[in-house]
Amino acid sequence: MAEKTEQPEISEKPQQQISGNITSLTVEELYDKDKFDLSTMEQGDVITLLQTSKDGLTSDEAARRVEKFGYNKLEQKETNAFLQFLSFMWNPLSWVMEAAAIVSIALANGDGKPPDYPDFVGIVLLLLANSLIGFYEERQAGNAVKALMESLAPECKVKRDGEWKTMEAAELVPGDIISIKLGDVVPADGRLIAAHGQVSIDQAALTGESLPVGKEAGDEIFSGSTVKQGEAEAVVIGTGLNTFFGRAAKLVGDAGDDVGHLQIVLTHIGNFCLVSIGIFVVVEILVMYAAFRYAYRRGIENLLVLLVGGIPIAM
Repeated sequence: MAEKTEQPEISEKPQQQISGNITSLTVEELYDKDKFDLSTMEQGDVITLLQTSKDGLTSDEAARRVEKFGYNKLEQKETNAFLQFLSFMWNPLSWVMEAAAIVSIALANGDGKPPDYPDFVGIVLLLLANSLIGFYEERQAGNAVKALMESLAPECKVKRDGEWKTMEAAELVPGDIISIKLGDVVPADGRLIAAHGQVSIDQAALTGESLPVGKEAGDEIFSGSTVKQGEAEAVVIGTGLNTFFGRAAKLVGDAGDDVGHLQIVLTHIGNFCLVSIGIFVVVEILVMYAAFRYAYRRGIENLLVLLVGGIPIAM
């Protein structure tokens, strides 16, 4: 069966009048879909806007575009794991637990009795468990972003200076001409300019489609999807965070930065409980020592009961 090849001519003349080009436009303007929707524009207009051709970019032009658009990779915020763990010990709930631990080990003495070691150990273990749970959940969110990044293509075949070269996918820029084949991971968002035979791409991880999608010249392809059939060439229209994959990864990474309504309500309730505990501690101190003249150790033990009892309420 003869191989079917679709390869529309890439004209140097635009099919419709467009204002601006990749040199004069800012990154924000280029990816403003109200002005330029690179995924649906006429193929000739895309080529004109990106100032490229079937021979690809020159190395000098690619270097200039790297300075403007950045590398084709997703930046991941590196956090110190130890400091991240300690951060879960610095919040109102942890302050109550830490205050109770200090009272049990440093203040609960006198009357010939040793400090309250059992309570101290129990409170510290509870504090560590609470911090470990929060730390684990936070790291899991970070691992989800890392897993997304690891699915990106490390290398790709790109046309530079009129010749096909194998290079790191991170060096791709808008306007590059890339070649993809069976088994390749698409290195950047692009528009097919030539399809050799039947081309199908698995983009289930991005769009949720259960089966590979057939592609032909002019169709959009997404970074992170996998070629299941055929070979094709495409012009790169988006790299890094300006890809469908990049925007999805950014949403995942920023998911923990937003505070939901339920979390705000729970924070208000927790703060109310903590203020109430503080008021009761002050009142209890005044009643026990000023009014009833309790012995020091007996009063401290009562305060410790109030603090420890307030921990589950604040949680």
